[in-house]
Amino acid sequence: MTLIKSISGIRGTIGGKTGDTLNPLDIVKFTSAYATFIRENGGVGQNAAFNNNRPTIVVGRDARISGGMVDSIVSGTLLGMGYDVVNIGLATTPTTELAVKQLGADGGIIITASHNPRQWNALKLLNCEGEFLTAKEGARVLDIAACEEFEYADVDQLGHYINCDEADDWHVDEVVNLELVDVEAIKNAHFKVCLDAINSVGGIILPKLFEQLGVEYKVLNGEPNGDFAHNPEPLEKNLSGIMEEMRSGQYDLGIVVDPDVDRLAFICEDGKMFGEEYTLVSVADYVLEHTPGNTVSNLSSTRALRDITEKHGGNYAAAAVGEVNVTTKMKEVGAVIGGEGNGGVIYPECHYGRDALVGIALFLTALAKRGGKVSELRATLPDYFIAKNRVDLTPETDVDALLAKVKELYKDEQVNDIDGVKIDFADRWVHLRKSNTEPIIRVYSEAPTMDEAEELGRKIMDVITGL
Repeated sequence: MTLIKSISGIRGTIGGKTGDTLNPLDIVKFTSAYATFIRENGGVGQNAAFNNNRPTIVVGRDARISGGMVDSIVSGTLLGMGYDVVNIGLATTPTTELAVKQLGADGGIIITASHNPRQWNALKLLNCEGEFLTAKEGARVLDIAACEEFEYADVDQLGHYINCDEADDWHVDEVVNLELVDVEAIKNAHFKVCLDAINSVGGIILPKLFEQLGVEYKVLNGEPNGDFAHNPEPLEKNLSGIMEEMRSGQYDLGIVVDPDVDRLAFICEDGKMFGEEYTLVSVADYVLEHTPGNTVSNLSSTRALRDITEKHGGNYAAAAVGEVNVTTKMKEVGAVIGGEGNGGVIYPECHYGRDALVGIALFLTALAKRGGKVSELRATLPDYFIAKNRVDLTPETDVDALLAKVKELYKDEQVNDIDGVKIDFADRWVHLRKSNTEPIIRVYSEAPTMDEAEELGRKIMDVITGL
C-alpha cells in the first residue's frame, strides 16, 4: 500500500491510481478536509499576515522533486476554500512550525515525507501553535475527508496568496538568541564542520546558521534538487560518503540531517558515528546541567536519557512513539527538554517540535564550553546498544492478542503498555509494538552490549513465534 492515511496526515508515493497513491485528487481531498477542520475550530486569521477575517495557513515544503506540484495543489485548494496562504517556499519542518507562530496563522501544512525515499511525499498538518495535530484532531480530519462534503468559496470570497522569504531568518535568529546558545563561545572555538544536507532544505538554512555562529563548513549534497544522493534516512548504513570525508581529519564534527531537517545525527572527528540515539542525550546533558528539570522521550529510545536526567536530579518519563505524543507528555510533566531517539531534539524554550538547528547550536555550545573532541564527549555518556528487529505475521494474526500474552508472561517485570508492550529489566529493556501499516511486530531491545541486545531481541521473538 503506497497511500497511508493516518492521524498525523497523508503520505504516499507519487503517481498511479487515485486512492492508491499520493495524487492530485487525494491531495485536494485531504487539504479540503484539513481546511474544513480549521474552520470548525474557529480559524479566523485575526492576527495573520493579511489582517482580515479569513483563516490563514502557512505552507512550506522540502526540496523533493514532487514538491512544486504538491505545493501548487495544496495552495490552490486552500485559496478555493477561501483561505489566505502564506507560502514560505523551500523550508524545514521546524521553520514552518515557527512561521505559523510568527505570523499568527491558523495552521500550517508542511509538504515533506521526512526521511522517506525520493518517490514519496506527504502532508503534515499543524495547528495554530505550529504544533502537530493531536490524535483526536487528526482522526477528525480523516472523518471529514471520508465524507467528502466540502464547501468552497464563491468568486468574491477566494483567498489571497503571498510569498514570504523571511522564515529562514526568523528561525536562525530564534535559535542563536536562545539563552543556552553561546555564540561567542562557538566562534572562539573555531569549529570546522562537514554537513551532509541530502539535497534538500538543510543545504539552504544550515549555512545561514553556521555563518551566524562563526563556524567554518563544507557541504556535501548541498544542491536542493530533491534527487537524493543516498537513502535519506540518517543511519550509518547510508552515510559512507560523509564518514569517509570525516576520516580526512579536516573537521571537528560531522552533521547529518534528513530532508526536512527535524532529525539530526553527528559523526565524530575520526569518522565514527556518534550514535543517533545520543543526539538527544548529549544535548539534554548540557541543558540539564544549566536548567535542571524533567525529560521525556518515546518508549523506543535509549535508557541513557533517563540516566542523565536522574544524574542531574530530574525525573524521566516515557511517551508513546510519535512526536505529538512526546510533546503532550512533555507539557504534562513540565519537561525542559525531550525528543526521540531517532535524532529528534525538542526544546520548549524555542518551540514544541523536533528541530535540528536547535540541536546543532546547543551541541556546539556544549562542545565549545567543555573542550576536547566529539569522541571524548561521547565517552562521557552512558553506554547502551539498541537492536532493531521485526517479526513478520500473517494479515490474519491477532497482534493485540499476542502482545497481551507477552504482557502476561512478563507480568512480574516492570511493564508499560501505553504503546504496545515494553518490558524493563534491571539493565536492559525490550519494546514490542505493532506496525500501523504492515502485519509485523517491531521488536526493539537495548542492553549494555550489542550482543546482549540482539540476544534479548531473539529471545522475545522466539516467545512471540511460539505463542
